[in-house]
Amino acid sequence: MTVIKICGVTTVEDALAAARAGADMIGLNFYEPSPRAVSREQARRITQALRNAARLPYPLLVGLFVNAATGAIQSIVDELRLDLAQLSGDESPEDVAALGGRGLKSIRPQSPEEAVQLASRFGACGPPWTWAPELIVDAYQARLYGGTGRQAHPEIARAARALAPRLMLAGGLTPENVAAAVRAIRPWGVDVASGVEGAVQGRKDAGRMRAFVDAVRGIDAVV
Repeated sequence: MTVIKICGVTTVEDALAAARAGADMIGLNFYEPSPRAVSREQARRITQALRNAARLPYPLLVGLFVNAATGAIQSIVDELRLDLAQLSGDESPEDVAALGGRGLKSIRPQSPEEAVQLASRFGACGPPWTWAPELIVDAYQARLYGGTGRQAHPEIARAARALAPRLMLAGGLTPENVAAAVRAIRPWGVDVASGVEGAVQGRKDAGRMRAFVDAVRGIDAVV
């Protein structure tokens, strides 16, 4: 089945709703300029609530970082017992590898050729486990590190997937368009943030999260 990650979760309520909806992964954003950023204390409350929730499936936890020092990332990963650290800035392959298999690079290529180049550089240093993506492909927008609401071009995503089969697709996905994106690209996983939010930026809408998961699972059922 296509792995589903709901990113930018900021409250315990939204985290529990994401788990109930069927999210396989939940992303916690530690990039302070983001409207979806959480503090360590907020993240601690969210992770504890998920671990303590009875009769709920327990999603994997991913921390999102942008140009943060390796030591700072490792400290948060260890303290909160995160499964992966997503690096969404200008990090190098060495930065990803320094996290000992827990580092996961998000790339924003502008062309299929650049997608091949970046996938060649970063795919090999991503997580080695079959339960984790090798690489995330997001839409490019100058001076912004994701969260733009724009979709990655299918040709660009397919070019990266050829080198990184466990590719997670991000960028502009919604309950309304994710089925078409999965049909066109056949990613290993999909990653959504703003596409399942309500009127308040950074707060998830439980109904839209369920609709997103249902749309993906509907495609999985006919593949």
